[in-house]
Amino acid sequence: MVQKNKKNKENWLFEITSERGLFELDVKELWRYRDLLFLFVKRDIVTFYKQTILGPLWFIIQPLITSLIQFVIFSKISNIPSDGVPYFLFVLAGNVLWFYFSDCFKATSEVFKTNQNLFGKVYFPRLIMPFAIVFSNLIKFGIQFVFFLLVLGYCMYRGYNVDPNIYVLLLPILLLVMILLSLGLGMIITSLTTKYRDLTFVITFGISLYMYVTPIVYPTSLALEKLPESLHYLVYLNPLTSIFDFFKYAFLGSGTLNFFGVLYSFLFSVLVFLTGVFVFNKTEKNFIDVI
Repeated sequence: MVQKNKKNKENWLFEITSERGLFELDVKELWRYRDLLFLFVKRDIVTFYKQTILGPLWFIIQPLITSLIQFVIFSKISNIPSDGVPYFLFVLAGNVLWFYFSDCFKATSEVFKTNQNLFGKVYFPRLIMPFAIVFSNLIKFGIQFVFFLLVLGYCMYRGYNVDPNIYVLLLPILLLVMILLSLGLGMIITSLTTKYRDLTFVITFGISLYMYVTPIVYPTSLALEKLPESLHYLVYLNPLTSIFDFFKYAFLGSGTLNFFGVLYSFLFSVLVFLTGVFVFNKTEKNFIDVI
């Protein structure tokens, strides 16, 4: 649509062009398409439990069953410690965080492949899709987090060694770090899979392995105890280690705080996110021709 002013100059309301910076994150354009963003979020939530009997209860069943199995295998059979708190609550805390990260990462890493037909028919900011994934999974996280708080409240009522503290207020920062990391890694992978489809299988296998190098079923103190002191730095090279430790310390009162580790995780996540935006913007210009 074109509007003409008194000087007969044309003022374009919208301009669609491939000429833009590779690091550009057009917040104004994303905000202009916010209704479409909310539509994608609603679609992701509804399609998850559509035509199911239990509906949104599946969001709770996932961490519940996983934590129960881990409780039997790693606590009752393997006798892995949990920093003095009930083991079920210990792994539930880790699983709630992990499912949010892994769901965001896996869905973002398939954005180009799963939406290639939509991308080839109509224009909209492609970055809306990764952001829609973040928000839809945030709703799932909210439901699972409430379930975790109920279990936490029950353990406190029964007098278990659980001591939440003021650091729970920093939860939004922890979520921000995981959002940036999952988006960045996901956008890098989805860009690469437009040419190298084998990466899809590697990611499915790799995300399972990544779970076991993150302190979910075991405390970081156990990993440090088992590893030689010269290799302790490998534990904290994982950007999720300090995030999970901080979360468990804040809500369970167990483990250790590592503010430098959280700072490292934040800076690392920002770097990965910027790299992801760069690769994503570069790939979206011609990925239809490649696919």
